[in-house]
Amino acid sequence: MEPTNIDFKNIWQKQKVSEPNFQDLLNKLKQFKNKSLRKLMITNVLLVLTSLFIAWVWYHYQPQFISTKIGIVLVILAMAIYLFAYNKLFTFFYKTNSTQTNTDYLQSLYTLKSKQGFLQTKMVSLYFLMLSTGICLYMYEYASQMTKFMAVFAYSVTLIWIGFNWFYIRPKTVKKQQTKLNELIKKFEDISKQLKE
Repeated sequence: MEPTNIDFKNIWQKQKVSEPNFQDLLNKLKQFKNKSLRKLMITNVLLVLTSLFIAWVWYHYQPQFISTKIGIVLVILAMAIYLFAYNKLFTFFYKTNSTQTNTDYLQSLYTLKSKQGFLQTKMVSLYFLMLSTGICLYMYEYASQMTKFMAVFAYSVTLIWIGFNWFYIRPKTVKKQQTKLNELIKKFEDISKQLKE
């Protein structure tokens, strides 16, 4: 058999390789930023309005028990602490712009993932603990005026709702957020690897 001289390198270089479309990726990042900023603003508006409503309830109905007042303070404080931590993500969205390099985008996404992880674990746990405690303390004054059955029923429904949010809604939301962010990070990592080759 005769040896054949096939230039594999030349053939390989002539292949049409799909270049990573950096502009498409930037558009996806922009969509992610806009959606996240919208969610950030909606969360701010809803929690501020909820806090104002709770303060109005306190002023208008003048609860008598100290437990009710402590409950109201805990609920409002939980929302304020959560918003303070959540609003720190705004700096990420504000700082990223179209003049950054791929490496800068990737580093920003790693930072966001770290901050989001802290928010989704420590801050959400603190928020739920304070909110649950505050609601239970707030309810005590009104539950003490009910029959035992109605008081147990009211607390049961409230705790079931909190549990549903903690064990079902929260993990689902966290997973959805992490998946979107991980997809963006993976695409930027792929582009970085291709650019290095």
